[in-house]
Amino acid sequence: MRTVNKVILIGNITRDPLVKTTESGKKVALFTIATNRYYKDANWESKSEAEFTNCVSWGNLAERIETFLKKGKLVYAEGRLKTRKIEREEGDTLYKTEIVVSNIIFLDKRSDLDGTDSTDELDSIDSDIF
Repeated sequence: MRTVNKVILIGNITRDPLVKTTESGKKVALFTIATNRYYKDANWESKSEAEFTNCVSWGNLAERIETFLKKGKLVYAEGRLKTRKIEREEGDTLYKTEIVVSNIIFLDKRSDLDGTDSTDELDSIDSDIF
């Protein structure tokens, strides 16, 4: 039986993406997306809870993210969950779960992204295209 590992988020970028280049010359972009969950508590009072999700993208998509994504921008991100095991020098082990982003759509107006006066409202970057 096949399984599914797919994540879709719509949220805001919490800080400018950190873009690095690996020893092999491949770019990697690290960024965080903030989302909100709205609910009512036991007293029927409206509450909001923020979630901050770590994301990573590679290659051409990372280059495009470096160019266009800035803190506060609204995005649609699609990818898969990945948990990394990190062995620390102190001997303990950390586990870090993040979204490996394969597709991103900028939901802010294009003029907000590149400074032009275009009225396009969506600009999509798919890692399969670049």
